[in-house]
Amino acid sequence: MRWKPIRFIPDGTKIPFMRLSRYGFVLSGLATILAVLAFLTIGLNYGIDFKGGTVMTVRTAEAANLDQMRRTLDGLGIGSVELQEFGSPNDVLIRLESQGDEIAEQAAQQKVKDALGQGVEYRSTETVGPKVSNELTQAAIIATVIALICVLAYLWFRFEWQFAVGGIASLLHDVLLSIGLFSVMGLEFNLNIIAAILTIIGYSLNDTVVVFDRIREYLRKYKSMGLVDLIDFSINSVLPRTLLTSICTLIALLALYIFGGEVIHGFAFAMIWGVIVGTYSSIFVAAPVLILTGSSRQVQGAPADAAVKSRPVPQRG
Repeated sequence: MRWKPIRFIPDGTKIPFMRLSRYGFVLSGLATILAVLAFLTIGLNYGIDFKGGTVMTVRTAEAANLDQMRRTLDGLGIGSVELQEFGSPNDVLIRLESQGDEIAEQAAQQKVKDALGQGVEYRSTETVGPKVSNELTQAAIIATVIALICVLAYLWFRFEWQFAVGGIASLLHDVLLSIGLFSVMGLEFNLNIIAAILTIIGYSLNDTVVVFDRIREYLRKYKSMGLVDLIDFSINSVLPRTLLTSICTLIALLALYIFGGEVIHGFAFAMIWGVIVGTYSSIFVAAPVLILTGSSRQVQGAPADAAVKSRPVPQRG
């Protein structure tokens, strides 16, 4: 008996993505505006990497009582103290705000140790000064900007400037929505999240290039087909690859988020969100920009194909 391959996405889909993109533009525009407003009004919950301070990980003999520990440490006069469970109920992450200099940081750490007593195991202590945190902030911003500029140059060189504009619009959409989500949810924004954002840029770019490459191929092949129909045709032809790749990636990220521990929760969450918005923006942001900017129908060296009288069936892959 010959087994047939499983088709999660049916052949010959004819989803009118460009007709739906008008609603996608409105949705994306409102979401981007809200994300920027959230960043400006609420701001990000910067981690120790960006605002400086001390992070201590401790292990208690029994399940930690965070409320009691918080009341104990709040009365030490060392400023803001944040506590959270770190993996198991016995592990606690303690964040102390920056004390100004190294001597004050060490004094604050000693106060914490004296207040918690002898029944606590101190597993690690990490201190980041204000100067280092400012340097990390600048480096993170520079890394993100350079990544976007390199993407712009790459798309312009490989395709046309219209494709580059669409790709950058898609990436900015993904980055701004990710920052807005972290602002609204109050999740800690640290260097792991910067790494996640740069990874999101790479993933979204890969998805966008797949769509753009098929559009460019069909621009050469079907010269008489309208641009809107051609873009719909191109997206439908790569839809199985796009969706199945995203789903497989999400499965791996969900496993990482659930079983990976507290340390990488933020990174895994940012990646999950990035895969979702990256897949969406490749279809409903990057591709429609080609219609707004008017992509060139003439490509040097393109064969002069005959007119297409009926719409072909999209090729899988």
